Amino acid sequence: MNDTDTSSSTGPATALVLLHGFPLDHRMWDDLTGSLATDLQVLAPDLPGLGRAAVPDGEPSVDRSADEVATLVEAAGHERVVVAGLSMGGYVALALAERHPGLVAGLALVDTKSTADEEPARANRERVADEVESSGSVEAVLGMVASLLSDESVRERPDLPGVVTGWIREQQPAGIAWSQRAMAARPDRSDVLADVDGPVVVVVGEDDTITPLAVAQHMVSTARDAELVTVPGAGHLSALEAPGPVAAALDRLLWRAAEATPQSPETPTG
Repeated sequence: MNDTDTSSSTGPATALVLLHGFPLDHRMWDDLTGSLATDLQVLAPDLPGLGRAAVPDGEPSVDRSADEVATLVEAAGHERVVVAGLSMGGYVALALAERHPGLVAGLALVDTKSTADEEPARANRERVADEVESSGSVEAVLGMVASLLSDESVRERPDLPGVVTGWIREQQPAGIAWSQRAMAARPDRSDVLADVDGPVVVVVGEDDTITPLAVAQHMVSTARDAELVTVPGAGHLSALEAPGPVAAALDRLLWRAAEATPQSPETPTG
């Protein structure tokens, strides 16, 4: 695959691609997929190093993750897809939109941001990656659970912290470290949003303290054709905490993407 694919396409989307957050895997989408109204195929891969995906060789990069997603999508026979990414999945979705623009018919950015990490956050990611590697354990990221979920979500679903903790414990330490370094190295991709040739929806949990409303508003103001959806009572994992409202936002994005697709002229019959 070329490092960057600048081809364009105007065909209809034939699949919805769901890209999970860190430090989780595709299972975080399970409740949401049951709420979707779409008839399109839904692809929810494990991103490199997480879930059942192997830890890649070479320099960690969300660009590498985006290229692997593109390869998977094309291998499944799809030329145009709507892509939804939560948190780290949003970073990969933006890289996909930049590197493979012809593949992306619509973009959902869920509890994520388009800007790069500031230096303290970047340094912390590297520190955590070093700790996970040296200990051979994911203990260093288990404390994230408290900040990923809103208080309201935990009150309504007291099992949720245990579920998320269990998923994190099943991750490969090497994959956690690779992902942290990939996120630390990512560039600011706010300008990519301005070039997305299709509808965008930005979804944010009302109580998301990691990528709050102001971050979502920045992305909406940057994109050409963006809708903002705030999910009441949800935190950073809105798609897991409130799958119904997030699924509804994705269904609307799919409809908008279909409406934006130019229709082929009818063949004259007389």
